[in-house]
Amino acid sequence: MNAKVNISNRAGASFPVRRMNFDFDAVPEYWMNGSAGLTHFMTALSALFPAGEKFFIDSVRAVRYHPAIKDDEALQKEISAFIGQEAMHTQEHVNFNASAQKYGHDVHTLEKFTDKAIQTSLKTFAKIVKPFGMTQEMVDLTATTALEHFTATIASQLLVNTHIQELMTDETMSTMWYWHAIEENEHKAVAYDVYEGVFGKGAKAYVLRTSSLVFAMTLIFLIQSSFVLRLLKQDNKLNLKELSVIYTYGYSPSKGIISGMAKEMMAYFKPGFHPNHLDTIDLLKTWKAKIGL
Repeated sequence: MNAKVNISNRAGASFPVRRMNFDFDAVPEYWMNGSAGLTHFMTALSALFPAGEKFFIDSVRAVRYHPAIKDDEALQKEISAFIGQEAMHTQEHVNFNASAQKYGHDVHTLEKFTDKAIQTSLKTFAKIVKPFGMTQEMVDLTATTALEHFTATIASQLLVNTHIQELMTDETMSTMWYWHAIEENEHKAVAYDVYEGVFGKGAKAYVLRTSSLVFAMTLIFLIQSSFVLRLLKQDNKLNLKELSVIYTYGYSPSKGIISGMAKEMMAYFKPGFHPNHLDTIDLLKTWKAKIGL
């Protein structure tokens, strides 16, 4: 594995904080099976993470000492580890995005747009739900809960979809994405537990979290797709060949990473849903052994 790893579990949580240090200097321009389309698809996802992960951290921090959960020692430890893992994800995606920038792919502009889109969208959603007594902090936590379900679901797809794994031909990049996928599933219940602790399990909480997921998924699809098209156009690779490869990789019924997420994404709409109902314990054990975590 092309990274130095320092593992810390001082928070006493059920999962550790791994301090990674990937070296992206030798990563080729088209690191995913030599394909511009596939590489730009993943780079477009990576462009979402620095602002997205920071938003997750800020949202959970803002409510971690809410009266309903401030004395829950176990949850407080999970929150500390959650923040640690998300901070490491931010760092490594910033570093990878900078390495892509060196090839002339303007990821920096995409990162700035993501941050602006998150803030604008959340303020808009907050105005919509303000008549129902929702504060900005409540909206931010709700969005984080929904987006954490998305990231955990796409992460588990990455760990089970062999077609996608075969295309991730660069060891540094595949290890980085597998590590990220593992940790997203390790902490997938933290934001949700915070949400339930603050808002409970009533009808209002259900309607808010499910409507937030629909809103967030629509936004992510539009932004990530526009990023892919922009990267391809800047690279003079916007053609049917690359778009066809992206369709097979992302959306085809039998192989697509996005289409493969459908069942787990829909589980979020069950009234009694909890992230741990989607059991990935054995999957994570297998993958941690594979990449030496």
